[in-house]
Amino acid sequence: MTALTVAQALTRFLAAQYTERDGVRRRLIAATWGIFGHGNVAGIGQALVEYADAMPYHQGRNEQAMVHAAVGYARQSNRLSAHAVTTSIGPGATNLVTGAALATINRLPVLLLPGDTFATRPADPVLQQLEVPYAGDVSVNDCLRPVSTYFDRITRPEALIPAALAAVEVLTDPVRTGAVTLALPQDVQVEAYDWPEEFFAERVWRVRRQQPDEGELAEAVRAVGAAERPLIVAGGGVKYSGAETALGVFAAATGIPVAVTQAGKGALPHGHPADVGALGHTGTATANGLARSADLVLGIGTRYSDFTTASATLFANPDVRFVNLNVTSFDAHKLAARPLVGDAREGLELLHAELDGHTVAPAYAEAYREERARWEQRVTAAYTAADEEARPTQAQVLGALDTLVDDSDILINAAGSLPGDLHKLWRARSSDQYHVEYGYSCMGYEIPAAIGVAIAAPGRPVWALVGDGTYLMNPTEIVTAVQQALPIKVVILQNHGYASIGGLSESVGGERYGTDYRFRARDGGFTGAPLPVDLAANAASLGMRVLTPRTVRDLREALADARSATVPTCVYVETETADTVSGPPPAQAWWDVPVAETSTRPSAVKAREEYDRHVTARRRHL
Repeated sequence: MTALTVAQALTRFLAAQYTERDGVRRRLIAATWGIFGHGNVAGIGQALVEYADAMPYHQGRNEQAMVHAAVGYARQSNRLSAHAVTTSIGPGATNLVTGAALATINRLPVLLLPGDTFATRPADPVLQQLEVPYAGDVSVNDCLRPVSTYFDRITRPEALIPAALAAVEVLTDPVRTGAVTLALPQDVQVEAYDWPEEFFAERVWRVRRQQPDEGELAEAVRAVGAAERPLIVAGGGVKYSGAETALGVFAAATGIPVAVTQAGKGALPHGHPADVGALGHTGTATANGLARSADLVLGIGTRYSDFTTASATLFANPDVRFVNLNVTSFDAHKLAARPLVGDAREGLELLHAELDGHTVAPAYAEAYREERARWEQRVTAAYTAADEEARPTQAQVLGALDTLVDDSDILINAAGSLPGDLHKLWRARSSDQYHVEYGYSCMGYEIPAAIGVAIAAPGRPVWALVGDGTYLMNPTEIVTAVQQALPIKVVILQNHGYASIGGLSESVGGERYGTDYRFRARDGGFTGAPLPVDLAANAASLGMRVLTPRTVRDLREALADARSATVPTCVYVETETADTVSGPPPAQAWWDVPVAETSTRPSAVKAREEYDRHVTARRRHL
């Protein structure tokens, strides 16, 4: 038996947990992020000092941002290694909720260790305690229950043993993983207990590769083999399984075109013969055209969000049927599909073997490749600036970056108009180059996630692409990048407002109200003058080296400078708007955002007419 505090025991336990897949072993909890207060400084804080050699520590500036950094690390690690995040009680704990929701929605592992109010209640209430008259056992940490895949409150030292084992089991389960919360009352954290030595032994958690059921496999083979216009939809599950090679081999052998979701982009490298690009509202004309006529859709590792299905209007063939290869039964049954429950790599290899030389008709393959070539011409046009001395558009910023990067670069984005442009336009060179968080599309994710990615992939160029609105949400982790000497590259695109939501507002009758960063007039309108906000100066004040290119030519030089920099570097660029110059191709499919059914404003009336026209195409797949 070993006498340790609860916090010390938990830290030592976590340092001894490992994952293993395909014979490769990794540390499960590779580090702990923390901001300390009275709810965790004497417990987890002291334990991290006690075991500093065994558990690395990262200092954050904002609790939500620490979760984003941990999620970035987990995604870059293909969910096989993760970080823990510890906070105080009160606002430190509630600040975790957004990050926890992002992790769980994207099915990425992160361990949350918020402090909690006293279990023994020596003084009630204590500082920052939420009093709930009808329930004495409720604290603000209960906000984390609906966004956690596992939640427990450790009110006795001995309860830590089953709770810690259950938490790690969920973190390493490819079906159930997400945010896992162990709420730790501050008095229990420092309480000593005699722990069995076995609790601290090295433990390896094998990340299973579930084999598909033979009957489901046989049905899937028959369905794919009978299809005349099949289409593969590749989601994030392809990448988390490490199934990219299997997908490439399967697609090349069968000739079935592959469209990708936001999470799946990069599952096939740009230029693969079967690659037809992005699918859905932010997709390519090629992929969406194939989706509309497909008679069989093979979904692999996708959860079919509304952006992917164009709000249930995209798969228009009346005879279309679905086969879903997914590690979760919940997702495999979506759209009334024939389920193929199992690991993506294992399922693809079995499908390939069972189809035994089956290919699509040559005319079908030739047609979609010609369409893809035409789309690439549109991408090149959007990327290309007619005048190198002009201010760049957002698409031209991506074009400048496209000419610079290789397969070692990693691009991170989450919100605004950039996810749409990136999904449609970006030419992913490697399976992990494209890192767009679009499950929660959380503004403020990019900079902290870049830090997590840089920790997981040292030596690789890591780019955080942010608009001005997103930057203002969460710039504080720049200080962390500076403190840890992580040479992330932050590209700030300044267009003085919320470009994406502004465009959406205009399309649904909102008239861009409240979406610009401009001075307000007394009548509630805008004067048109942009606010005197200097985001470049702000980034510099937080310790970044800042470059401020003015033209397309300057931009190319600044991006090259940033890429080779060994310190955190920001490229701040004022972008030209799509109102005055050509931008990327518009949306190729609809997205359902309900419009006011009655209004005195002509813009809203017109928008409702357009909405009613689109909504008639929506269907249930039964």
